[in-house]
Amino acid sequence: MCGIIGYIGKKEAWPVLYKGLERLEYRGYDSAGIALLDKGTFSVYKKKGRVAELAKFEKEKKDNELSGGVGIAHTRWATHGVPSDRNAHPHLSNGGDIVIVHNGIIENYLSIKKVLIGKGYKFKSDTDTEVLANLIEDIKKNAKVAIDEAVRLALAQIVGAYAVLVLSKDEPGVMVVAKVGSPAIIGVGKGEFFVASDATPIVDHTKKVIYLGDGEMAVINTAKNGKLTLKIKTVGNKVIKNPYVHTLKTKIEELEKGGYPHFMLKEIFEQPESLRNTMRGRIVLEKGNVKFGGLEKFKKELKSLRRITIAGMGTARFTGLVGEYAFEELAGIPTKVEYGSEFTYRETVAHKNTGLLAISQSGETLDTLNAIKKAKSERMLTLGIVNVIGSSIAREVDAGIYNHVGPETAVASTKASTSQVLLQIMLAIYLGRMRGLSKKKGQEILKEILVLPNLVEKILKNANTIKKLAKKYKNYNNFFFLGRKYNAAAALEGALKLKECSYIHAEGCNSTELKHGPLSLIDKNFPTLVITPTDSIYEKSKSSIQEIKARGGLVIALTTEGNKELEKMADDVIYIPKTLEMLYPILAFVPMQLLAYYIAVERGNDVDKPRNLAKSVTVE
Repeated sequence: MCGIIGYIGKKEAWPVLYKGLERLEYRGYDSAGIALLDKGTFSVYKKKGRVAELAKFEKEKKDNELSGGVGIAHTRWATHGVPSDRNAHPHLSNGGDIVIVHNGIIENYLSIKKVLIGKGYKFKSDTDTEVLANLIEDIKKNAKVAIDEAVRLALAQIVGAYAVLVLSKDEPGVMVVAKVGSPAIIGVGKGEFFVASDATPIVDHTKKVIYLGDGEMAVINTAKNGKLTLKIKTVGNKVIKNPYVHTLKTKIEELEKGGYPHFMLKEIFEQPESLRNTMRGRIVLEKGNVKFGGLEKFKKELKSLRRITIAGMGTARFTGLVGEYAFEELAGIPTKVEYGSEFTYRETVAHKNTGLLAISQSGETLDTLNAIKKAKSERMLTLGIVNVIGSSIAREVDAGIYNHVGPETAVASTKASTSQVLLQIMLAIYLGRMRGLSKKKGQEILKEILVLPNLVEKILKNANTIKKLAKKYKNYNNFFFLGRKYNAAAALEGALKLKECSYIHAEGCNSTELKHGPLSLIDKNFPTLVITPTDSIYEKSKSSIQEIKARGGLVIALTTEGNKELEKMADDVIYIPKTLEMLYPILAFVPMQLLAYYIAVERGNDVDKPRNLAKSVTVE
């Protein structure tokens, strides 16, 4: 989703903001811009396209241009108005007094716009954001209030989600930030402050951050002695005293490519270590159990759970489909997987002792965040599996589990997805041991979990084999991914990876559905990847390969090492090491990630930032 960054301090703002925008590129965007405030004058630079387009302004600058110690910047992902220079942020108000950047959607912007047009305001863009800029200016001018109060009064009229960053030409030493739904954090430096959508643009400068809560706004002000002060209050005008300052643990080098051509490839190859980090300190092998520090004080409620609803979107939801099988098999708890968005708006039957497990890499997925809020309103126990420490979901749930896989920069999720599957299986063991899962069974599974990182390393050593397959299959325009039982979810995830990276139409399907319609699509131009490990349903999965081959379709079989039988049936075979049935999706994810990556590279796509997509979807 859109990214925002702001700076106020003694440094030149442009370099801080420009580098910050580069750090925010992973979120997905179609245009970028920077606004500087210097000597009571705004200078706005914005362009459709990549952040690098803004470098042209730097090359063409004249004396005293791009100067100033106050500025705000933005990467935009279009909602209202097509990607263009005029729709790019920042946006100036009609009178030129207000400049704003905004992440989110203002749902009632049209009614406000109509009123402002009636007052003589003219609009240069198609965005909802420009409406807010003019509303703030109108209130400031007519109510004769300071910029922070004008912002507060304007936001009281807004319906929707937002993180906004606002400057006023009349008050050059003041920066205002506010949020509802969309994320915003404040970096506290020495004599300077940073504001951003997440920590990535801030870690270069400070490790101290404050996470704004929903309905909160911060006012950074320059006193007469030049010292900066920070005041946080609610949009309802209640002052928040002594806000908690968090210490970031993210390292700069974790945000760099480390010699890889793309972040996605780096993150695929980080999976052995990320899986080790996911399980580190949590496996108690001698007891056949798992320990989660964040769940300790909720043991009584967790033991009383009788139903689980898993909420997520995209990859997170697919990993939940693996969790659904694991919770029912190991813990005997009926489990249902929901789209975060659908859970929020449907009539749910929230029985007593029902828990909601929310899954989100970023911890900012708005659909999933809204599902948590609904669950809490129905007095459900809310749990979270989140990668980003201090994120909105991490702070909203009753209890949570962090992935600990480090920053994931590429839009297509890789290391976070395998970690999400692993954590759900570990959580199923934890809940199962409360309900009759034997110590011996727990130990058997945990022993296999402990060797997973080594098995993934083995798969990655054969990456060149998959790279060759990518050259063979790069020009096909359609693809099927089939799997069954635990691997039905893996099929959905494999299809998602291919479509989002390569722009090839791909469908994931439970192989049992093949004869109920999808088989009609099969021909020589419609390849199928069939996930066929030697598990309890191997013979059934093998039948799917035979049905496809009988109709002239191409087949890539993903199967267990040592199973040479499929070499006679399939056109190509990818091998993964032997493991437990419930753990196969983790291993299956990896070669499918590599296939999607290498095909996308062969097709010349921007692998880390696929078109039209955002890393974190913070609007509905």
